Amino acid sequence: MAVHRRFWRLKGISLAVSGLAALAACSPDAFPFDLGPLTARPQRSSAAPAAPPAPKPASGPVDAAAPGFVLKGALALERPLDYGDYAWSPEGVAPGPRLIVVSIAAQRVYVYQGGVEIGRSSMLYGADDKPTPLGTFPILEKRKDHVSNLYGAPMPHMLRLTWDGVALHGSEVEAAAATHGCIGLPDDFAELLFAQARVGDTVIVAQDWMPQVYRA
Repeated sequence: MAVHRRFWRLKGISLAVSGLAALAACSPDAFPFDLGPLTARPQRSSAAPAAPPAPKPASGPVDAAAPGFVLKGALALERPLDYGDYAWSPEGVAPGPRLIVVSIAAQRVYVYQGGVEIGRSSMLYGADDKPTPLGTFPILEKRKDHVSNLYGAPMPHMLRLTWDGVALHGSEVEAAAATHGCIGLPDDFAELLFAQARVGDTVIVAQDWMPQVYRA
């Protein structure tokens, strides 16, 4: 298996997380069949209508940073990621909404498609005097070959999060390194993510993300 800057490629490895599909009740009005003439009209009941059933709990792990997101599958790695490492395995995953999550505490980026993790990477975040902002951001712009107009530094495979310069982009992800507020990704991972992501996709930058799954 080829190794490129401490990179390995996972083929179809997925850790299933329990999930149950909710069953939707159908109204009789949903079946427009001719039942013939009615001979009697049922009496109206005086009893109070039954209370609607309580909503079912989420069928997989959730996180306060994205309460509407339910994890349906996570990558199973053969070893922890080191600086510059990443894993990428979208094969066999059904199409679905994309979500990118940045965990500052874990120094990781997680990529999901339809609730299934398809990518994970080491990353760099902003230095103390230029911290990476927390929050939920749409991808505003994509540029394959971008150069920072503030620092003159290359930002390959740039996915812009804010108009004042914060973005995900390719970088040399090494120990003790930091950025000016951007999320720096291994160059090869940045290229893969750039091809997968679309303008408008959601990126969550959180202080921590699903520690019960990823650091249990």
